[in-house]
This record gives sequence, C-alpha cells and structure tokens, in this order.
Amino acid sequence: MTTIHWFILIGCLMLARGLMATSISRLPFTSAIVYLGVGLVLGPMVLGIFSFSPVAQSHLLETLTEVAVLVSLFSAGVKMPVPITRQRWMPAIRLAWVSMSLSVGLIAAFCYFVLNLPLGAGVLLGAILAPTDPVLATDVQVRHPDDRDQLRFTLTCEAGMNDGSAFPFVMLGLGLLGAHELGDLGWRWVLVDVLWATLAAIAIGTLGGAALGRIGWMLRGKDPKHEVLDDLVGLGLIAVVYGLSVIFVAWGFLAVFFAGVALRQTELVLSGAHKDRQGLLVPEKASDDPGAEAPPAEVPLTVSAESLVFKEHLERLSELTLVLLLGGMVSMHDWNWRSIGTALFLFAVARPLSVLVGLAGSDSSMRIRGITAWFGVRGIGSLYYLMYALNHGLPPSLSQELIQITVVVIMLSIVVHGTSVKPLLDRFWKRKPR
Repeated sequence: MTTIHWFILIGCLMLARGLMATSISRLPFTSAIVYLGVGLVLGPMVLGIFSFSPVAQSHLLETLTEVAVLVSLFSAGVKMPVPITRQRWMPAIRLAWVSMSLSVGLIAAFCYFVLNLPLGAGVLLGAILAPTDPVLATDVQVRHPDDRDQLRFTLTCEAGMNDGSAFPFVMLGLGLLGAHELGDLGWRWVLVDVLWATLAAIAIGTLGGAALGRIGWMLRGKDPKHEVLDDLVGLGLIAVVYGLSVIFVAWGFLAVFFAGVALRQTELVLSGAHKDRQGLLVPEKASDDPGAEAPPAEVPLTVSAESLVFKEHLERLSELTLVLLLGGMVSMHDWNWRSIGTALFLFAVARPLSVLVGLAGSDSSMRIRGITAWFGVRGIGSLYYLMYALNHGLPPSLSQELIQITVVVIMLSIVVHGTSVKPLLDRFWKRKPR
C-alpha cells in the first residue's frame, strides 16, 4: 500500500466512525473490533494487501504507542475524582501494585514451566501482558470528571497507575536476560528502578500538574481577560513532565498520570469547589433560583476540563491507527497453542486470581471484584512495552516468539473483552443499588 492508499483507508474509517458514532455506540461490541477486522482482512491473514513488521518498524511503533499511551494517561488523570482519599483510591492502588506483581509472577511461572522460556523472558512477557490498557479500555473507564461510578473509577485509576508500575518488571526481565544492569543481588533494580523511579515520577507529575494549575488560574484571573490555549497547555504539560522524568530516570507514564490528577485537584481547589454528598469536590454552579444573588465573578474555565475533548479525539485516532496496524502484524502461523494458551491462562487464571488476592479484605463489593477480575483489557500499552524491549536489548532469538504471543493476546483481548463489556456492564448497572 502506498501513502495515498493509507490516507484513503484511514480517512474512510475516520469518516465512518465520526458519522456513525451513535449507531456504533449501540452495537454489542467496541469500535476497536471493527478496526481490527479491517486490519485482519487487508493484512497477511486474508487478502495480504499490506503487512507490518514490528521488528523492522520497532522504533516507529515504539514512538506511536508511546504518544498514544501518554495522551490516554493524562486524560485518565484529569478525570479522577477529587480529592484523593484512602477509601476511594486504595482498591486501585492494590490493583496497580499488588495485583500487577502477582500477575507478572503467574505469567512468568507459566512461561517458565509450560512454555520452557528462560526466566527473564517469562518476567518480561509478564510485564508486557500484565498492565491493563488506558487506550482501548474507554468503555469501562470514567467518562467525564464528574463521573461518580466506583467501578469505572477503579478500572480507570488502575490503568493509569499500572502502566508505570509495570516498568520495573520490564527492566527486571531485561536484566535477567543480560540487557540491563540489576546490580549485585538486584540492589540497583530495587533502589533505582523500583523506589527512585516510582517516587520521583509521582513527585515530578504532582509538582508539574499543581504548578500549571496555579499558573493557569492566575493568568485567567487577570483583568483584562487573559486567554489560555488549553489544548496546547495540556500537551505541553505532558511533554515537559515526561521529558523531565526521562532525564531524572523516573517512570514517565506514572508522572503524566499524576500530573493530570494534580492539575485537576489544584484547579478545583482554587475555584472554591464544594463537596457533594460523597465528599468529592465539584465545581460551583449558578443557582437555579432566579431570585438568588448572582455569584461575585464567573468561575474561569480550567485547563483540565477544556482540553479533555481534544485529548479524547487524539485517543480515538491513535486507537484506529494502531489497531489497524495490529491486523497487519499477524499471520496464521502466529495462532499456535503457545500464544492461545498464554492468552487463556492470562484471562482465566492470572487476571482473576491476582485481582481477587489484591482486593481481599477491601471494601469493594463482590460484584465489583468479579467484573474487575474479568475486564483486564490488553492493548496499546502492551505493544509499547514489547517495542521498548525490542529496542533495548531483547535477544533476537526470543523476539519472534514474544511478538507472536503478545500480538495474539492483544487481539483476543480486543475481541473477548470488546464483545462482553457492554452486555456485562449494562447488567451490572441495572442491578446496581440506587
């Protein structure tokens, strides 16, 4: 396919998605399944019109997936309810750290004992497949900043954090394969890759988001009115926070997520937002009583709220492009018992068991635990970690097998979770206590 053909194909898909948004939203499956179907039909499995080599194009694919995940993580961060409370955040923190670690361990054990892969390859594959995806999981995520649903919050917050919490295991896997320095008895991995990189990322993201929130609020409050270009400011914050994280050897994904959280929290606090019945901050609204006294001044718009629509549009574009390319990476040879078996183990054993253990003793209802255990969507984040490993020393002898397994797992996740998400969630909300 030539460049012009790609323009026409992606343009037609964008037009169809935009013009038929309402009809697509009523279908019992997600739009990602449509993109994947088109990619499979045009790719090597059916017509063979195009193919995409993740090895030859690993640097390009790493960049594309990196940008897609960063935008999605920031969008997830600015939709987090404010303020941060232990009761509301603790289930998501358990999922992002305890369940994540257990998932990596289970997948690594499966790869070592069943697939006969080296331990390092098993740990690396566990780190690639364990994190849930913030890009493809939009149907189970918080829809807007004022969404109060606990299930959506837990899944969104987990996806926001575990893309950063998975990185230490990526480095551990590469280290066990001889492609990264772990230090004697793993001291460097523990101190630098786990503790420093994680804490520094949270600090950089929190400080960056809070600083931008205050600067934006100060500029908007000037007289005469000072215009702020929210889209550019939001993208600028993502770029600066991520760049600083790389310089200071911190996990940039985690930093960008917390930058969005801090930006939203700072803006709501400065706007004088009040607490609702659930104890969450909500923006002040004009009184419905026509006789009530008008507020002294109109509350300025916020960067986090006004730039959110633009970020969601970028998410849709990246989802369309990357899932379409995914269809061009797979052939019939990739569908073997090793890749399908890994997917079944992940969906039926590793994810449910790790979630149930991670949420044991929490306040989450059994219904939320059950749905959370099922909806561990894998997607663009896993593809990024795979490309990162390919470009940072993954032995060529292992590259092809890890690519086969990862691509098949992502595709099966798109289909299996994409066809079950709407029916199960509709049933959940119908039974949810009012």
